[in-house]
Amino acid sequence: MPGIGLDLLEIDRMERALERRPLIAERLFTDLERAYASRRARPAQHLAARFCAKEAVAKALGLTSWSHRDVEVVSDQEGPRVRLAGAAARRAGQLGVAPAVSLTHDRMTAGAVAVLTPARPRSSR
Repeated sequence: MPGIGLDLLEIDRMERALERRPLIAERLFTDLERAYASRRARPAQHLAARFCAKEAVAKALGLTSWSHRDVEVVSDQEGPRVRLAGAAARRAGQLGVAPAVSLTHDRMTAGAVAVLTPARPRSSR
């Protein structure tokens, strides 16, 4: 269905990938995302959820060529939200949408859902 994306990942897959190729974290995640995960007891669990969010957003936007760093997941008191750059931002602008995400994880699996919502007009000041 256009406008909705879903992705799941086994957390141990992320852990193994990070052990085998530590630089992959720099290619897939922004400094902010890596810093957030590093403050957690099991960083790969949080990186896996963010990876799923990136994939879910790309699916919702219908992206075929993009960088994982074009989708950044930030968390604040209201929960996770997405910042877009590059190809993801251009596509969202073309569609007039903004993605909303929901992340989840347990001991074994991480997942995320992305839903496109109408973009809010920017206020002029």
